[in-house]
Order: sequence, then structure tokens, then C-alpha cells
Amino acid sequence: MKKEAKKAFPKKPHIRKLGTIFCNNIVETTPLVYKGELYRFEVVRRKSFAAENANAIGHWSELADDPCLRFVHVRTNQATPIFAEGHTFGFPYAEGDVMYVVTGGSRDWGSDSLVFFRSTDLVSWEKYAELEMPGWKIYNMNIAKMGDVYTMLIEISAPAEECGRPFTFRFLQSRNLTDWELMPSECVFQKERYAGSPSLYAFDGDPYYYVGYLEAYPEARYANSIARSKDLIHWEYSPVNPVLMYDEEDRKIASPFLSPADRQRIKDALNVNNSDMELCEFLGRTIIYYSWGDQRGTEFLAEACFEGPMHEFLRAFFEPTE
Repeated sequence: MKKEAKKAFPKKPHIRKLGTIFCNNIVETTPLVYKGELYRFEVVRRKSFAAENANAIGHWSELADDPCLRFVHVRTNQATPIFAEGHTFGFPYAEGDVMYVVTGGSRDWGSDSLVFFRSTDLVSWEKYAELEMPGWKIYNMNIAKMGDVYTMLIEISAPAEECGRPFTFRFLQSRNLTDWELMPSECVFQKERYAGSPSLYAFDGDPYYYVGYLEAYPEARYANSIARSKDLIHWEYSPVNPVLMYDEEDRKIASPFLSPADRQRIKDALNVNNSDMELCEFLGRTIIYYSWGDQRGTEFLAEACFEGPMHEFLRAFFEPTE
């Protein structure tokens, strides 16, 4: 009898953890390339994230001052002026010389509206659209483009009929980044169990949407994982998940700007979490930002990388490479 050929198994791509770059609880970050330069998009607080307060703040959802948004030029470490004060969470999407940003419509967690901004210089911002979603509670969001269609992922905890348990991912689509339509209710990710910290990616010539998400483990431990789908209904989970797992490499020092107090805080912190993973490709390398800590208010921003294109990196979690 002829033996059946063994199915090739994917091998997890090599990720090099570079270490911690910030200790000020800024964990909602997205790396992206704009006009040929690498930026980091951040959700911050005007007062509480001032340098003199960075080591004294608690969980950012409990802070008194309003959240706002900014970009940081990674090479120079220079921040742009803040904008969208009083808006929570956000995601940037660059197309040509225009930077688009979607954010929650209120300062509170679980907004029931989405607000859209755009700029050509990261200084002057135009609020150009708003989408009301009464009864919904929206947290993080992501945008990816496939062909001429933009797809937006939203992380939700309500309404109950759309969300099996907090948190669940739903999807909207647009052809112009202005007018968005909610996709049918069967277009949903992981309604039967927790899913958090979303990211969404698509590539020319590839029929799959790739979704990064946070998988919950016993004892309030979390790790970044990945799944993919052609229709946003049927999902394939990577057999080599998780993408990132917490370990001692998270404590490495990856910034010369970390103070002695920062370094001691890194050394002493409880680490049971790798979350909020976001990717971009810059100069042929996959840049990875993620958070580590206790997922209860003590969080650190860290950086990792894959020495290759982002599409190659994501496909490797599902398909064997030569």
C-alpha cells in the first residue's frame, strides 16, 4: 500500500525581542511608515504622561485628564502636537500623503461612535466624518485594504447579540474611508471566547485577512496569537500559536532614555502578559511593538523584529517555508 505523504507543518518564524522602550503605560501603539519615515502612533494623556509623572501613574483608564492622540518620529523621538482630545483608542492608516485616523467618539471606554480625522502634515487635523452606533461599546480598531475595499475591525463588548463575551471582533467595510457599512453578523471573530488586542492585515495577491488577537490562559495570563480568514466568517488558527509569549527577554533594555528608576521597575515587575501586538514593515524588516506586564495597570512597551517582509512573517504561521 502506498504511504500517504505527510503534510508539511509550518515553522514559527524567528522573532528577536529587542526589549523595553517605555515604562509609562503607553501600550496602545501602532508602528507605521509615513512619507518614508517610521512613526509610532500613541494614545496618551496630556498631563499624566508628562515625564515627571511617568513613573507615578496608575491604570490609564482611571486617570483624570482626557485621552488624546499623537505620533512620534521613531528616529528622532520627537512627538507631533496632540490632537483628538477626549477620544479613546485609535488607529492610523496612511495612504499616499494623507494620514487617516479613526478613534472612539468619547473619553470613556466602550464608545458608541467612531470619529474620523485626516491630515497631510500630522499637525493640522480635519474631522471629516463620524459614525454613530447606538448601543455598541467599541474599544480598539484596525483598518486593512484588500483590492479597492477597506475593512475595519472593531473590538466590542456590546450589544449582547453581537458579542458572545467581552471581547469580540466585528467588521465594517468602505470604499472611500468615509462611508462605512457594518458587515453581516456572521462576520465575527471568536464570539465563543475572549479575544482582545486586535490587529488586521491584508496583502495584494493574498486572499486571506490576518487577525492578531489576545488569547487568555489560566491565572489571568495572556499571549498574542494569530488567525486568518478569506471571508471573515470561517477562521483558521495558526498551529504554532502563540506569536509572542511573555518571558525574561521582555525585560531587556532597548532604550538609552530609560532612567535608573525605570530599569528597577522593569526588573521588579510581574510579567504574565504579551499583548497589544502591532506590526509594520520598514526597510524590509517587520517591526513589532507589544506590551508586557500584569495586564492590570502595570504595563511596559517593548519592541521586537523579524528579519524579513511582514507578509512572509504572517504567512509563515500557517504555511511551510522552504
